Amino acid sequence: MESVQAIKQRFGIIGNDAVLNRAIEKAIQVSPTDISVLVTGESGVGKESIPKIIHQLSHRKHAKYIAVNCGAIPEGTIDSELFGHEKGAFTGATQTRSGYFEVADGGTIFLDEVGELPLTTQVRLLRVLENGEFLKVGSSKVQKTDVRIVAATNANMFDAIKKEKFREDLYYRLSTVEIHLPALRKRREDIHLLFRKFASDFALKYKMPTIRLSEDATNLLKTYRWNGNIRQLRNVAEQISVLEHNRNITAETLRHYLPDTGQNLPAVVSHTKSDSDFSNEREILYKVLFDMKSDLNDLKKLTMELMEHGNNHDVQKNNEGLIQKIYRNEKEDTIKEDREVLSITQKSTAPVEIIDDSQDKYHFAEEIEEEETLSLHDKELELIKKSLERHNGKRKLAAAELGISERTLYRKIKQFDL
Repeated sequence: MESVQAIKQRFGIIGNDAVLNRAIEKAIQVSPTDISVLVTGESGVGKESIPKIIHQLSHRKHAKYIAVNCGAIPEGTIDSELFGHEKGAFTGATQTRSGYFEVADGGTIFLDEVGELPLTTQVRLLRVLENGEFLKVGSSKVQKTDVRIVAATNANMFDAIKKEKFREDLYYRLSTVEIHLPALRKRREDIHLLFRKFASDFALKYKMPTIRLSEDATNLLKTYRWNGNIRQLRNVAEQISVLEHNRNITAETLRHYLPDTGQNLPAVVSHTKSDSDFSNEREILYKVLFDMKSDLNDLKKLTMELMEHGNNHDVQKNNEGLIQKIYRNEKEDTIKEDREVLSITQKSTAPVEIIDDSQDKYHFAEEIEEEETLSLHDKELELIKKSLERHNGKRKLAAAELGISERTLYRKIKQFDL
């Protein structure tokens, strides 16, 4: 059995990542058998190398090896491509044609992007995996084939199964052994090695000096996300080799070939709240409650002055700002404030009584300050009654005197059943 290092040299695989080495080891181990293999990994990580290794190290190496990109074949013709068709099976079928499974008999078929197979084709493939039988399109004659199937996908197969886009029984038949190839961003130390190899290859191909990266460019190369993986890295190396006259590449030059370099920096997001967060929330809660208490005391002071001096105009004028401050909030604002206070109290460690939306916020403050005995409800009712009597029931004038909107006064009249 060949070593991992020997296989890398034989198939041109570059890198020393532990996950990559483990994937190659698994490919070497399963090669002598006929069990099905599913290769997984993101697009561009080099999944096509694994089936080549498996085929070349197996007893089928002298037979056919056929690679099929399932995502590139139209749904209407894929059955014909894989299993063949009889003459006259459909429009344009002018002669009998052998499919890949018939041609590759005794060899290996690599089904790339197997997750793109239509459900009807998946049923046919399952039959091949179970007993090696298939039917040509337009034929009723069962044919036998002896092929080794290696499949690959970059899709999440469990999501595809959940969405009923891929058969669960077929998935388990294909993935007798699953080999996963890591994304390039998880092989940081291999990125520069791969880039140097590509740069050297393109220098020979285009007969020009090899490009070289500065230290800052190398660091940028290693920290970039590489969503396109090895395929993207190869394309970048080729672009720079062809387009740049200066063969010494700096980070500034490299950035022009890397899309969205400013959006690939890692960020640490904390999902837990610190003790200081809860402390700040309690402080906000206490401030809200103290403000409520201050408003309540101001209202009581005003009420007492009105009771002592009757309807003295100077008293009302001096306290006009206070009256407007107390009554200017509409019902919607009151509900919003109550909910904000409730939202904070639910996060706080200190228990706070939950108040129904129909209650007034000043009742809330009154319940907290148990030592206050003056009834805000009664005094509010008394002020509204006096104002309405003074203006002979004219709500507009009464509302202006109280410093509230006519709509709020109307709501209070309904609330107190005046």
